[in-house]
Amino acid sequence: MLLWLVLALPGIWMLGRWTFAPDVYGYGHAIGDSGDWAAWLLMATLAVTPLRLLFRKQGWTGWLLKRRRDLGVASFAYAAGHTLVYLWKKASLTTILAEASDAYLIAGWLALALFVPLAVTSNDLSMRAMKRSWKALHRLVYPAAILAFLHWIWSAFDPTTAWIHAGILAAIELLRVALQRQQRRGRSRIRA
Repeated sequence: MLLWLVLALPGIWMLGRWTFAPDVYGYGHAIGDSGDWAAWLLMATLAVTPLRLLFRKQGWTGWLLKRRRDLGVASFAYAAGHTLVYLWKKASLTTILAEASDAYLIAGWLALALFVPLAVTSNDLSMRAMKRSWKALHRLVYPAAILAFLHWIWSAFDPTTAWIHAGILAAIELLRVALQRQQRRGRSRIRA
């Protein structure tokens, strides 16, 4: 419960600023901050596996592993909020459809479409019901993350920050792949 309160604080802060100081904290800030938090929480979610592989014997990595789905759902919540801010600003299906062919929006909509089934099935009941296919479905997080970061890079006025974050995401994923390969090699040596 405390984790969810902590994860909600940036959203409460954004909503409060937008409500009580709309002249200072307008659409640009709301869309930017909600997108940033969605990306940061996505990176945190994806960093759990390499951290667990690096620091296997540390108790805090087990704690993170148990809360990885919470981080992922919170990332989705901020992405959904980001989308709602966009839809509120455009307030017209005609405008939304007219912009729909822009590459950055296509990437954003596709990322959101991939994140929806992940968020909906991020619970114990779905894990039990789907068994092995749950893990296969949740591998969609990787193409979704690529699309989300392309959306950020292509939509940014200055994409430098987006590129830095994309580099961090790439480093997280390269580390995960390298550590998992090392772990598989270790297991095959033990069997031999």
